[in-house]
Amino acid sequence: MNYENFLTEFDRARNELSEFVVVTLTGFQGSAPQILGARMIVSAQGYFSGTVGGGKLEKAAIEKSLQLLGLPRQSTTESKTWNLQTDLGMSCGGTVTLLFEYQSTKRDWRIAIFGAGHVSQELCRVLARLNCHIDVFDTRAEWLAKLPKDIRHLEPHLTTSLENEAKKLSDKTFVVVATMGHSTDLPVLKEIFDGRKLPYVGAIGSHVKAKKLRAGLLELGVTAADCESLHCPIGEELGDNTPSEIAISIAAQLLKVRGTK
Repeated sequence: MNYENFLTEFDRARNELSEFVVVTLTGFQGSAPQILGARMIVSAQGYFSGTVGGGKLEKAAIEKSLQLLGLPRQSTTESKTWNLQTDLGMSCGGTVTLLFEYQSTKRDWRIAIFGAGHVSQELCRVLARLNCHIDVFDTRAEWLAKLPKDIRHLEPHLTTSLENEAKKLSDKTFVVVATMGHSTDLPVLKEIFDGRKLPYVGAIGSHVKAKKLRAGLLELGVTAADCESLHCPIGEELGDNTPSEIAISIAAQLLKVRGTK
């Protein structure tokens, strides 16, 4: 598999698999069944594409890859050297060194966005390049339909109750609340803070709106500490008031908070 073909297959693996191992022939002495740099991709189901030489060597490489996929990893890379005769029972002499590189497309960083309006549209496009999973909730199908269709890790959710969706969130979810206004933000925030400690909760709004939201949450029984933990106004103090630059400031704040967790 030449370099161009490998990039194509690597991209296919990232699109189709949640995890896989790239096996690369990095060294040999004596006879070798493939050229240096030969690559193979192995999934949890076994062989995926490419080759490091076929036969017993490839069988051993697949078994080693499956072992890496099935066990907790201390490292994402591991090198293995085999004597082709004594270790693998092959007739040709020599040793071969293979590099095993674990790859994962699992997105454990979950971000929930309530509201699919102008800022959310831009925010999804900024977050699309990060290793995260994005859930967007709205009651308006027409706004959800405007979200990018080519982002595999973005899921739009049409719902009749944003509050019910808020109840279902994992305690590790980062939350951005950007609904149509104060009256729809408040019940969502109330459910988010209901006896839970999420790593990040932010709401779009001015300093005036922030005071009203916190006052409203206190009246609904949310603790003062939780009210103060609300990021509102949301985002870092950078850029202007356009949706695209607000989105960048929100993404920057999400990354900043994630780095402290």
